[in-house]
Amino acid sequence: MNKTININLANTFFHIDEDAYIKLQHYLDAIKRSFTDSQGKAEIIADIEARIAELFSEKLSHDRQVVTIKEVEEVIAIMGQPEDYLVDEEIFEDEPKAKTSHAKKERKQLFRDTDNKYIGGVSAGLSHYLGIDALWVRLLFILTTIFSGFGILVYILFWILVPEAATTAQKIAMTGEPVNISNIEKKIKEGFDGVTEKVKSVDYDKMGASVKKNSKNFFDSIMSVILFFFKVLAKFIGIIVIVTAATVLIALFIGLFTAGTIDFWGHQPWQEYIDITVDAPVWLISLLSFFAIGIPFFFLFYLGLKILVNNLKSIGNVAKFTLLGVWLLSIIGLITLGVKTATEYSFNATATETQTIPLTSADTLEIRMVEAQNLKNRYFRDSDFDIAMDGDRKLIYSEVVQVTIKQSPNNEARIEIEKKSQGNNYSNAFERADKIEYSFNLDNNVLYLNNYLTTDFKNKFRDQEVEITVFIPQDRFVKIHNSVRYKIGGDIKNDQNYYGRSLANHTWLMDDLGVLTCLDCPVEEEISEEENPSEEIETIDSLEIEEPKTVVKDSL
Repeated sequence: MNKTININLANTFFHIDEDAYIKLQHYLDAIKRSFTDSQGKAEIIADIEARIAELFSEKLSHDRQVVTIKEVEEVIAIMGQPEDYLVDEEIFEDEPKAKTSHAKKERKQLFRDTDNKYIGGVSAGLSHYLGIDALWVRLLFILTTIFSGFGILVYILFWILVPEAATTAQKIAMTGEPVNISNIEKKIKEGFDGVTEKVKSVDYDKMGASVKKNSKNFFDSIMSVILFFFKVLAKFIGIIVIVTAATVLIALFIGLFTAGTIDFWGHQPWQEYIDITVDAPVWLISLLSFFAIGIPFFFLFYLGLKILVNNLKSIGNVAKFTLLGVWLLSIIGLITLGVKTATEYSFNATATETQTIPLTSADTLEIRMVEAQNLKNRYFRDSDFDIAMDGDRKLIYSEVVQVTIKQSPNNEARIEIEKKSQGNNYSNAFERADKIEYSFNLDNNVLYLNNYLTTDFKNKFRDQEVEITVFIPQDRFVKIHNSVRYKIGGDIKNDQNYYGRSLANHTWLMDDLGVLTCLDCPVEEEISEEENPSEEIETIDSLEIEEPKTVVKDSL
């Protein structure tokens, strides 16, 4: 049975048995004797006791546990014996060290270093823990704060959660050094020596210069880091520029072949689209486009190489100015071609053909549309035009054909064909319009209209179209076939207020006011309230029109 003693060690309460207490007391007395003439003796003893109390707290599982001689011996093994250290370096600095402690480094602990703080000591504490300069940690916080705002949030969290290195033992543990008598003494003496030196050698002029120099060095370091990041970013941009420019140049070179400058890939249908719309050869357009786009990207490629290769030789002023001249000529050439092409659509002209239709008062003229029979080989299809082959002849094919019906002003049935086109002047536009090929045929009172127009390929496409007007005399009949429904245009006056394709599939009579009267449109009869709603309602679906026996044939 051992006697238990209650002690207060560094403001911490412990239960310790008598044997352990005696051993601990002798140990502390030996430490005090070894620091008899040392500067800062009280601070050293206080920090050593605080460290011993901290070690006891770590080893005890609960507050009621008694410190035994085993725990005391373990703590002494960690802290070391006073005679193992040279506690006064000034006395023994000329003598060789008799014994050296080879205590290994302990695991670092994270604290806030308030001795080297700018704000809260977070960056300085992290620099000790990570083993890097505090400047880089501070710069990282600054950059993340500027670009995302995340840095200031992390800094505040560290400030709140990470404790301050208040004691000497904590400051030593922050660096990963063993917290023993030697390091505690060394840390305290460094603090006293630094203060003493500063007090003895206060020179305000030198201090001001030092502050300026340190500030300059600090900002120079920041600028160096910023320049480093910019250099890395520039290299990355250089790689992107080189890859992009090289890709575009390769694509342009391949496009130069496929566009017809060198007929390497064979004849392509889309080349004819350029031939038919632009008044210039394909090889010239592709060559000008190659230089206009390729030269700027060549300079971008060269710029990327200059960024990546520091000692890259210049291509020379002669080459630079030659490429610049070629690029300017290409741009001027493309602009000239663009303006010339735009002027091809500046004038409109119409070439008109008129043909009389022999139609008696008893005849009904039927209008039908006919599709192309020998122009099926159309390999380029567009909403406005196609390119078709009629044997060995290349044609521009278009289905922009419109039909309208009006009252004849001279009581004579006739058909009027208006062929329209555009050009860079009226004469040119009229010549193109006159060269539009369109045909129709009248057979047994049936007017067959082509639903398409053609013109020779060399005439180019200039919005060619055909408008057909069929003039019907008063009191004459006209039947619109279903094939015409998508070609009906204009505002054809009729008693049903039909518009466009709704007029198809009906027979009409031209009245004296120029209004078509429907003869076979559905008519709904009103039901009287007195009539039985169950009775059948009779509707007039169509009127029987007696056709004459004679047949008129005319081939146009």
